[in-house]
Amino acid sequence: MSSCSSRALTILSTVFGACGLLLVGVAVSTDYWLIMVEGIILQQNQSMEVKMALHSGLWRVCFMAGSENGRCVASEYFTEPDIEITTENTANILKMVRTATPFPMVSLLFVFTAFVISNIGHIQPQRTILAFVSGIFFILSGLSLVVGLVLYISSINDEVMNRPREPEQFFNYHYGWSFAFAASSFLLKEGAGVMSVYLFMKRYAEAACLTAATTARGRSTSEASSDISIQLNQAPPAPCIHMHLCVTPFACVCVCIKVSNSFIITKLKNNVSTCRWS
Repeated sequence: MSSCSSRALTILSTVFGACGLLLVGVAVSTDYWLIMVEGIILQQNQSMEVKMALHSGLWRVCFMAGSENGRCVASEYFTEPDIEITTENTANILKMVRTATPFPMVSLLFVFTAFVISNIGHIQPQRTILAFVSGIFFILSGLSLVVGLVLYISSINDEVMNRPREPEQFFNYHYGWSFAFAASSFLLKEGAGVMSVYLFMKRYAEAACLTAATTARGRSTSEASSDISIQLNQAPPAPCIHMHLCVTPFACVCVCIKVSNSFIITKLKNNVSTCRWS
């Protein structure tokens, strides 16, 4: 039962980690984090005329309507792009979201490191510490990503709240599938981290039980050998065979014979003899 649960945790942590790595990689490299539409409301027939529509990511902005329709430009990190933005608030949104860019990048680095360490730990399960280290990296990756998502959302909300309300203009925005991939990646990475830490605990407990069983088996064998040695040492001495040899009634010799031992023959007067062992 324990081996089955460890195998299930190994498979699930690998799948969750791989999916988290894939999703955050796609999210970072694509430009559908934010979609904005801006235009005016025509008073004659209450219809809307779109002046600008764009979708943006961490590295690029692509226009879908307006004077820049069909054009994609890199986000302004070091240089000012030559583009025409309808309102200043829209331009400020594109500038403010840059503060969140480093966190998804750090998250991508952490989850890649965690995935590599996790697979090494699965190949060599006796190195239980690798499961714990990979779990920590998975959790740190998820935390870094969620910090970036919170900064991204707060930057957009601040600019939208400061946007002037004009009845003849409309502004609409929503988050795209790249943002959804990043949010899903957070859940997968946290799940992979928790399962990796739990897998470490199970492997560590199994290793401790195996060590304790081996020690107890060796101790019992040593105790059995010691008991046998004690029993041999405590065995009663072999019986001594006494023989009295008398040459005359007043001269006798006592001979004590014992197997595997030497003896001393002592001749005493007055017909009294003893055997003294050496």
